[in-house]
Amino acid sequence: MWRALVLLFLLISQPVQADGRVEVDVELFLAVDVSRSMQPFELEIQRRGYAAALTSDEVQAAIGGGMLGRVAIAYVEWAGVDSQRVIVPWTLLESRAQAELIARQITSNFDDALRRTSISGALDYAATSIENNAFDGLRRVIDVSGDGPNNMGDTVTAARDRVLARGMTINGLPLMTKDDSITSRYNIDDLDAYYTACVIGGSGAFVLPVTDWAEFEEAVRRKLVLEIASRPVPERLWRAQSLPTYDCLIGEKIWEKNRSLFAYP
Repeated sequence: MWRALVLLFLLISQPVQADGRVEVDVELFLAVDVSRSMQPFELEIQRRGYAAALTSDEVQAAIGGGMLGRVAIAYVEWAGVDSQRVIVPWTLLESRAQAELIARQITSNFDDALRRTSISGALDYAATSIENNAFDGLRRVIDVSGDGPNNMGDTVTAARDRVLARGMTINGLPLMTKDDSITSRYNIDDLDAYYTACVIGGSGAFVLPVTDWAEFEEAVRRKLVLEIASRPVPERLWRAQSLPTYDCLIGEKIWEKNRSLFAYP
């Protein structure tokens, strides 16, 4: 009898369903900008920041505090409409050891930047990836970072609306650090407002801007905790419920204005 009870407990406690899928608290797609407006040291800061955040006590506590105590993570770098680079494919995360393995995958190599900026391409890619993975999340979230507006592919609002129609949430991490390189002509000063009006959406969606690279690791850690624990968004963050009026085609217009002078990012 005791052995039968133990076997029954093991069977009902397994995360794998009959069809081989795994239930998790959240499916979290980390879409990280690596367009050519990003400098090599910035690309390294991003990867190290995500690796440190995923292994932090705060993020580990958020994972363990979920209903199921496990999440699914994918880490993908993006630039142009067809430029997506999978660094960490969909992976189950429910322990510190797994987080450390993911962190090593993220920091094992530092690749070069890619051409152009297609947030719309990244969103469509992320949504399809979520729908085709082997996980069933109570929530499905796309976490997109970037240092400039969409300037390639479909309009960002059209892609956003397609993602929202699939029942997913989009959160934003606009990178508003100062850059004196020639590629800064493609960026905008109020990127946080752009992300709020044109990129994010869905239940509890929010924007957490980064204005200095020294803040990056902490910002990512805070953002992951909010996303994984599904906590109420603090008042000081931009929320999807308070959308300002904005020209969501500003990135495409800037590109057209400058394309004859410079052929990237």
